[in-house]
Amino acid sequence: MLQFRDVDFIGLAALLSDDERLVRDNTRQWVEDNVIPIIEACAREGRFPRELIAPMGRMGFFGATLQGYGCAGMSNVEYGLVMQELERGDSGLRSFASVQSALVMYPIYAFGSDEQKQRWLPALQQGEAVGCFGLTEPDFGSNPGGMRTRARRAGDEFILNGEKMWITSGSIADVAVVWAKDDAGRVRGFLVETDRPGFSAADIHGKYSLRASVTSSLALRDVKIPAANLLPGSDGLRSPLACLDQARYGIGWGAIGAAMQCYSTALQYAQFRLQFAGKPIASHQLVQEKLVWMINEISKAQLLALQVGRLKDRGQVDPAQISLLKRNNVAIALDAARLARDILGANGIAGEYPVFRHLANLESVKTYEGTHDIHTLIVGHKITGIAAFE
Repeated sequence: MLQFRDVDFIGLAALLSDDERLVRDNTRQWVEDNVIPIIEACAREGRFPRELIAPMGRMGFFGATLQGYGCAGMSNVEYGLVMQELERGDSGLRSFASVQSALVMYPIYAFGSDEQKQRWLPALQQGEAVGCFGLTEPDFGSNPGGMRTRARRAGDEFILNGEKMWITSGSIADVAVVWAKDDAGRVRGFLVETDRPGFSAADIHGKYSLRASVTSSLALRDVKIPAANLLPGSDGLRSPLACLDQARYGIGWGAIGAAMQCYSTALQYAQFRLQFAGKPIASHQLVQEKLVWMINEISKAQLLALQVGRLKDRGQVDPAQISLLKRNNVAIALDAARLARDILGANGIAGEYPVFRHLANLESVKTYEGTHDIHTLIVGHKITGIAAFE
């Protein structure tokens, strides 16, 4: 396995604070020590490395930007750098941290009661509890407003019925943040302990992507929960969409990590691989053109992520800017992975190198948390003032 080299063609590190560089470097070293040695085997076996959950909690990766409850209180840029380094290891690992942080801890923090926060946030932060986020349904992905899951009020309880699909961590979760329509047809968030009667989760098998990640379907059949499990601050579809913005932001940074790893692997391979009169393939114009495209797009993606992170830290970010970040960075990461696979030739599909695993993972990352086309329409709506969703 070729070793990772830092990918910073434009001197981006000079734009980071000492604390930001420290967070990046500590996370990078943790990934090198704990993820890289095992992740290829995990992907081949279709196994999520659950043994890394508690260490990730101790590193402060979960709920990293939240204040209190044992959370690290990182800036959004620091959190983005954590996501970058985790996805340099594997998209599945970053997905787990993203869901735990942005889609489980964030809604409890933003919309939950004091009792809900005290009960769940410290345990989730330490990795002692695992959460999942139930929004997508078998028939409704890009159109979450069409959801069929219902929460009927019955005295001091709610009774939930419905199905959710493509749920990260679904079968290993202790609590599910389930989005359902109440008696008035309004979307609300509910905390559903996964050991309640009527709740079931089934893993989705046969995936060619995100193999080192748990992906599940959820079924709720007359699941009774206390009325106190309603997230009181949740109010309509804007609440789960606010959670998705948090996750999409992390994805925009994470994709850079996958692209960096593919570029670094392709560059070193091209320098060492000899062909045609014993010359390294890096001496050929077509190979150099691919490498230059990759570092060019990675550099632009890094700048975009940093600027959106700075805006987010100032409370000035627009959701459409996060959509632009996710749309651009995942697309260039996927193209970079494909170019890296070209440069490696037949070795591009071998598990000895991380390229094809990243390529396959990024096919899923391009789809979840809003497809490339949906984010195109979000940005289009922002710049034209005309919605083209229907």
